[in-house]
Amino acid sequence: MVLEIADIRIQPGQQAAFEEAIRSGIATVASKARGFGGYSVHKCIESPERYVLQIAWDTLEDHTVGFRQGPLFAQWRAIVGPFFAAAPLVEHFDLLAQSAR
Repeated sequence: MVLEIADIRIQPGQQAAFEEAIRSGIATVASKARGFGGYSVHKCIESPERYVLQIAWDTLEDHTVGFRQGPLFAQWRAIVGPFFAAAPLVEHFDLLAQSAR
C-alpha cells in the first residue's frame, strides 16, 4: 500500500462548499479508480482554509498513472479544483511503523 498525502489550501470562505465537493468527488470519481483503498480528509484547526487529504492506493502507479493520467482525474479536478488557492502539494509514502489502537 502507498499513502498519497495532499496538502490542500482553498480560497477563504469556501470551506462548506469545498467540504461538500471533496466528499462528492471522492464518492463519485476517485473511489472508482483502480487501486483506490480508502481515504481520510482532515481540516486544519489553526488554518481553516487548509486540508490534508490521505488516499491509500494499492501501488504508486495506480495513482500516478492509472488515476492521474486517466479520464477520472479531469473529472476530479473539475469538482475540487475551483476551490484551490494554489496547486496542492502531493507526495507519496510507504508505511514504516504503525500502532494498534
